[in-house]
Amino acid sequence: MNSLSPGLRRTLRFCLFLAGCCFFLVPSGCDKSKSPTVPRVTAPKLAHPSGNHTARLAIILDDVAGDPAAIDQIFTLPNKLTLSVLPNHPRSKEVAEEAHRRGYEVMLHLPMESEANETPEVRQLRPGMTASEIAADLNEMLETVPFAAGVNNHQGSRATSDTKLMEELMPLLRQRKLFFIDSRTTAGTVAYDTAERDGVRTGFRNVPFLDDLQESGAIRQQMERAIHGAKEKGEAIVIGHPHPETLGVLREMLPQIGGQGVELVRASALVHLSTSH
Repeated sequence: MNSLSPGLRRTLRFCLFLAGCCFFLVPSGCDKSKSPTVPRVTAPKLAHPSGNHTARLAIILDDVAGDPAAIDQIFTLPNKLTLSVLPNHPRSKEVAEEAHRRGYEVMLHLPMESEANETPEVRQLRPGMTASEIAADLNEMLETVPFAAGVNNHQGSRATSDTKLMEELMPLLRQRKLFFIDSRTTAGTVAYDTAERDGVRTGFRNVPFLDDLQESGAIRQQMERAIHGAKEKGEAIVIGHPHPETLGVLREMLPQIGGQGVELVRASALVHLSTSH
């Protein structure tokens, strides 16, 4: 580059800067199967960004169920984390109750059908269900996850792209005063838009998943992206899972984010109601 003219060197540096920004801004997502064929998702900016000058980051841990080792490790982390608990597992109710007792925000990690439908839960929402079937399944799942303040989708790339199913689900959440966070496991999702239109407090994952690759170095990089995304957007919602590597990185990095101008908040702090309601 030293042999180039000063003007050309400046142009090349600017192009490299823009390329780096694009790398950080394009979020990705996939179902629990971590299928590499799921496209990257570019989510819109949050409709109602916070007026707070401090950037805010909500970290949701999905797939929380009954693994004792994972639960013990989670409970050593700050209670500003949000725990999304899978229903109908042997320890779902116990874990949700203990998390609530310790001050964590609890969500229902609502099983929904994915495109390939790998490793489905015993009960899950799927296109073609009647309104009464959806209501019955939701009620049963919430009974096993007490103190749930909101819901996000577990898998669900097929379900969240089905308009009729989402239109049946959202009024049920509104009646229960539950918020909804779209995990955005598919570019075809209509869940966030439907929730917003139906008067449900809602948000969406707007930075990449933390642990598509379960390796500490990669998770550390994703966490840096989440911090960068929160600072750039003002608010960011990121999703990870209770893998040992993920919990280790959170234990290492969470004490540092305040010094980077980012406040860790519960997911409910970053959901919004459409101004039309």
